[in-house]
Amino acid sequence: MSRVWNFSAGPAALPLPVLERAQRELLDWNGSGASVMEQSHRGKRFMAMAAQVEADLRELMGIPGDYAVLFEQGGATQHFAQIPMNLAGEGDSADYIVTGHWSEKAASEAASYVRVNVAANSKADSYLRMPPRDTWKLDASAAYVHIATNETIHGVEFQDVPDVGDVPLVADMSSDILSGPIDVRRFGLIYAGAQKNIGPSGLVLMIVRRDLLERKGRPMARIFRYAEHAANDSMLNTPNTWGWYLAGLTFQWLREGGGLLAMAERNREKASLLYASIDSSGGFYRNPIEPAARSRMNVPFTLHDNALDALFLQESEAAGLLALKGHKALGGMRASLYNAVPMEAVQALVAFMRDFASRHG
Repeated sequence: MSRVWNFSAGPAALPLPVLERAQRELLDWNGSGASVMEQSHRGKRFMAMAAQVEADLRELMGIPGDYAVLFEQGGATQHFAQIPMNLAGEGDSADYIVTGHWSEKAASEAASYVRVNVAANSKADSYLRMPPRDTWKLDASAAYVHIATNETIHGVEFQDVPDVGDVPLVADMSSDILSGPIDVRRFGLIYAGAQKNIGPSGLVLMIVRRDLLERKGRPMARIFRYAEHAANDSMLNTPNTWGWYLAGLTFQWLREGGGLLAMAERNREKASLLYASIDSSGGFYRNPIEPAARSRMNVPFTLHDNALDALFLQESEAAGLLALKGHKALGGMRASLYNAVPMEAVQALVAFMRDFASRHG
C-alpha cells in the first residue's frame, strides 16, 4: 500500500517519521514489553514521558513558568463552554471577535455561561476579511477577549496578535498552533484540539496563565475546573495516553526539524505556492479571501464551473490527493497545509490543478 498526499482539514496528516516510530514502538514501548496504551498513567515510564513532552513543548513555544500546560481530553468545542465556566463569574461579560464558523460557534456556546458581547463580526462580509482592529467595540471590564486565530472553514487567519489591552486574550489555535513562533505572554489562555497540528483527535492542549486559574468562576464539578487539572498534572482522571504520546513524538519531530522558525518558513512557502497557482490560473480557480487575511493552513478555492467539482474530486483522489472536498457550508475545494503536509504534496497538487485546468478550461 502506498501513502497518499493528505490535505484533510482534520483529523489531519501526521508526520511520517512520527507514524513510523509509533509503529515500531506499538508492541514494545520504551522496553516495557507492552504498548504505551497499556501502561498505567501513574507508572514511572509514563510519568517521565509526560514530563518530557511538556518540557519539549515549553522549549518549542517559549512557554514561561507562570503558565500551566494542560493535556485535556475531548475536543476544543467542549472548551467553548468550559472557558467561560472557569474564567467568568456570575454576571460577567466577555468579548468575542467573530471571524468565521468556529468563533461564531464559540460565542454561541459561551452564551449559556457569560454575557457575550460580539465586539467585532465579519459575517456581513461573508468572512472574507478580518474586521479592522479599530472597529472592535471592546469592554475594558470584560472577563476576557476570545478569538480564533485561524478559521479552518473560511480560510482566514490573524496575521498578528491583536492588542486588547489588559483584558486576558483567549485564543482557539486548533488549526495553526505550532505553525510558527508566537509570544505566549500576549495571551491569557491558548487552547487547541490536537487533530490538526499536534496529533490524533481526542486530546486538547491548553496553555493558561496561572493567575487565571485562581478565578472563582462559577460552581461546577471538579472535573470541569482547570485549576484542578493543573494541580493534578492533567491526570485528575485517566488521560488520553495514546494522544499524549503521539503529541510528544510530534514535538520531537518539530525540534529535530529546526523548531518553529523553520516550520514557519516552510508553511509560508507551501501556502505561497498554492495561492500563486490559484491566482495565476486565469480565473479557472478562485480564492475570494482578502490577501491580507489568507490562511497559511487552510486554502479554500472554487472552480470556475461548479459542474466540474465532482470530476475534480474524482480525478484528484485517483492521483493520490486525499480530502480536497470543501466544507459543506461553502462547497468547492479546500486544501489544508498543516505542518505534516510536505512541500512535495503541494507541488503534486499544483501540478494536478494545472493539468486539470488545461484539459477542462
